[in-house]
Amino acid sequence: MGRSLLLVLLLFYFNVNSSSTLPSSSSLNSTPLCLARESSALLQFKSTLSIDSSVPYHCQSTPRPKINSWNETTNCCLWDGITCDKVTAHVIALDLSCSWLVGSLPGNTTLFLPRRLQRLSLSLNNLNGPIPSTLFTHLVRLTHLDLSTNDFSGLIPSEISHLSQLVSLDLSRNSDLTLDEHSFDMLARNLSKLTNLNFKNVNMSCVPPSSLLNLTSTLKCLSLSSCALNGELPVEVFRFPYLQYLDLSWNLNLAGYLPKSNWSSPLEFLDISSCNFSGQLPPSLGNLTQLSFLDLVPNSFGGEIPDVFGSLKKLAGTLWLNSFNGQLPPSIFNLSQVTSLVLTGNLEGEFPAHVSGLQNLEDLYLSGTLISGAIPSWLFALPFLKSLKLSNNKLLSLPTDDQIQKPSSIQVIDLGLNHIHGSIPSFLFDHLVNLTDLDLSSNNLSGVITSDMLAKAKSLQTLDVSSNNQLSLSSSSGHVNYTFDALHWVEFSSCNITRFPSFFRTAKNLTYLSLSNNKIQGSISKWESEGWEQLIYLYLSNNSLSSIEQYPGQNLQELDVSSNQLHGPLLTPPPSMFKFLMSNNNLTGEIPTSFCNLTALGYLDLSTNNLGGIIPSCLSTTCLVDSIDIKLQFNHFHGNIPDFGSDSIQTLALNDNQFEGLLPRSLVNCTSLIFLNVANNKLNDTFPHWLGILPQLQLLVLRSNGFHGPLENAIAPSSFLSLEIIDLSGNAFSGTLPTNLLNLTAMKHERGPCDWQCINYLFPYQSYVEIVIKRLQIQLKVGEKTSGFTIIDFSDNQFYGEIPKVLGELGSLLVLNLSHNHLTGSIPPTLGHMAALESLDLSSNKLGGKIPPELTNLIFLEVLNLSHNNLSGLIPQGNQFNTFDNDSYIGNPGLWGCPLSKECHNIFKKQPQPSFVDQHEDGDGDDDSGIPFIWKVAAMGYGCGIVLGLSIGYIMFTIGRPWWIVGKIERYLQQRVTNWICKIQGRRRRRN
Repeated sequence: MGRSLLLVLLLFYFNVNSSSTLPSSSSLNSTPLCLARESSALLQFKSTLSIDSSVPYHCQSTPRPKINSWNETTNCCLWDGITCDKVTAHVIALDLSCSWLVGSLPGNTTLFLPRRLQRLSLSLNNLNGPIPSTLFTHLVRLTHLDLSTNDFSGLIPSEISHLSQLVSLDLSRNSDLTLDEHSFDMLARNLSKLTNLNFKNVNMSCVPPSSLLNLTSTLKCLSLSSCALNGELPVEVFRFPYLQYLDLSWNLNLAGYLPKSNWSSPLEFLDISSCNFSGQLPPSLGNLTQLSFLDLVPNSFGGEIPDVFGSLKKLAGTLWLNSFNGQLPPSIFNLSQVTSLVLTGNLEGEFPAHVSGLQNLEDLYLSGTLISGAIPSWLFALPFLKSLKLSNNKLLSLPTDDQIQKPSSIQVIDLGLNHIHGSIPSFLFDHLVNLTDLDLSSNNLSGVITSDMLAKAKSLQTLDVSSNNQLSLSSSSGHVNYTFDALHWVEFSSCNITRFPSFFRTAKNLTYLSLSNNKIQGSISKWESEGWEQLIYLYLSNNSLSSIEQYPGQNLQELDVSSNQLHGPLLTPPPSMFKFLMSNNNLTGEIPTSFCNLTALGYLDLSTNNLGGIIPSCLSTTCLVDSIDIKLQFNHFHGNIPDFGSDSIQTLALNDNQFEGLLPRSLVNCTSLIFLNVANNKLNDTFPHWLGILPQLQLLVLRSNGFHGPLENAIAPSSFLSLEIIDLSGNAFSGTLPTNLLNLTAMKHERGPCDWQCINYLFPYQSYVEIVIKRLQIQLKVGEKTSGFTIIDFSDNQFYGEIPKVLGELGSLLVLNLSHNHLTGSIPPTLGHMAALESLDLSSNKLGGKIPPELTNLIFLEVLNLSHNNLSGLIPQGNQFNTFDNDSYIGNPGLWGCPLSKECHNIFKKQPQPSFVDQHEDGDGDDDSGIPFIWKVAAMGYGCGIVLGLSIGYIMFTIGRPWWIVGKIERYLQQRVTNWICKIQGRRRRRN
């Protein structure tokens, strides 16, 4: 009996000792037996959750459903994710991270029954709902808690402060979690052992940054990225004595400064990017000798960069500094561990002649600074440098061939927008054996690039030497055959090229070739165009090409040969063509019916040629793409306009041809139509009120045709809702002006910026509309970014009656032209409410009464023409009215006061002789004996305002005009129009 009892005691002692000394997972015999109540609690917890493997998880290891291994027949200490105490068998660690868990944690969950739990990780799952407060009240022995990367929501319970043993707390990446000031203060004061705190993406907008000072001084890692912190961060946070990792990035309203002194923190990681810190970088930054990561971009730092980087020898990864000015710190080039160096701002100076660091540098980005001088040869000797981007600086020269002795590993070189002069050194092609991308555009390079130079760069894929107007391209001498297998993108626009580079025919993978704005003459023969089977984009605009015998390749999708000297018939492009641009040439003949086979065509621009005949009717129905621009203006097409009815057409420009008949009713089916211009044709129709149902129509130009009839009730309450420009001038419309113009809602209210959505996509190539402002013919270019123009032009018609008072409610209207009609009555004072108006022309009517003083409220008015009416009384003064001259009021005998000479303080004793322009305007408007001044002004939409560019066309006088006066008047009018344009530009920018 005694021996048996002794044997039992010895076996028990042995088992206890072995369970406390061997790892829990070593074998079945050394693993303690899980406590039954804890095993039961864990199984019950399992039943409350589900597994969804379809949810994407960002796990470092392969996700697996750990709870699938849990069952009542096995020891819970052997379950996946479970760790038990070796002596007591209590569950002390539970790791269910990345386990595909879906569901919520109720307050009475049995997960909290293992009260001895020290480590709990539920990260990288899809758990949702609030975090129950019982988690913090029951599991008070927790030292590590990780609930990150879930969908927990709601307020973090204040009971979190009960976890006084916590060393690490991670609630990050739960974007719907919120932490208030009270809970944070209790947490900060009670969690005195905390060394790691990660609240990334938790909403802490109610926690003042000063509360961070309550955190324990033992903190080593603090991550509060994207927490909506706002206010000023106390500088003492940077001085926490043990802090090694600090991430405050993406708190856009978090302001503060870096410590100017007493900063010797053991920081290894510092990220305050995308905050609102300001001031200068202090020299004390050099005390952070353990720093290996630094990101300060973007903030509001300024001033000079301190030259302290010589002591930051461990700094690695990417160093990015922007918005600084002053001299380039030399020590920054001695960093030995940095792999990427990015500096932007107004940094001055030159590269050092020699460097001892940057031996691990892979990417150097110094674009957009003011660095000048020569590009040093040591850059091309860095052993791991792959990308060199120095564009938009003031660099003057490249190294010479004799300074580069051995091959370099560089793959990308971007030196565009500098002042580099001289010829291109051959080492760029000889020694850079891995070079794939070379950009030397917009410099002052000269000389000749030959085919044998390019052939040596076997890896070269993209080459951009555009905008070097002294740089030419030539094939090598002899009959050497070169191949350019890797080359697929070549940009030679705005150089000095005179021949089409047929030697590129061996570039079998070439997809993009731009030779625009050169001096290429002659024709592109069939032989030259062979071998371009992969070519998709070809740009040859603004050259002197006379003909194209054959289009290069059969896979072309975009071809721009506009502004050349092409003549002869139109050659049908390949069936793959999407953008076909041949405007501003001398093409003749008709559009071939074979164009009907171009089912991929989305942009067709044949404008400003000598094409004629009838447009093939199939052209209006064969296009199958989502958006279509058709521009056939300034040709000699005749007959009826085809029945365009595709709901994909967005731009239809048919102006300045000889079309006859009616406007096709099929246009009502063009539900995507934005731009319609049929000006200067021979159409004979009534107002197309039926176009009012088109939801996106913004520009309607019917100018100079035979449209006739009244407009009354033509604009219904729910029609033309998007219309911004309507030009009906030069027709035979009659009757009274419609009072329902108020229904043009797009003109009623001042618009915000960029109302014409995605305008670059809608109008990649500009469309035009001509308007008349102050007797000047203006060509408005619509569609580069946004028009910004709102125009009503009803001039040169037969309207009579009074001007509708409702016009005053069109608050965003910029131009109103009702001139050359038969309008009577007085000028409505309500026109003074058109706050955005910049041009008002009511000339050559029969208006009477006084000029309303309310018009002086039009503070943006730059052009006013009230001439040739029956107005009387004193001309109002103030604001813009003080800037108008006699031309604005001539032909109104009853008017007096400045600027008219009579009764103007007796300054002028004699009525001045009318100018040539005035003589033309003084008649009844039917005198065709002379040609008036015609100025062509291009008004280009830019950004969300309006930028006007002025280009003088020509001035034609009748025979016998004195040319010295012609020049004088030309200079005078040019200055007047230029001043007006500059004022509009400035005011539009300020308003937007």
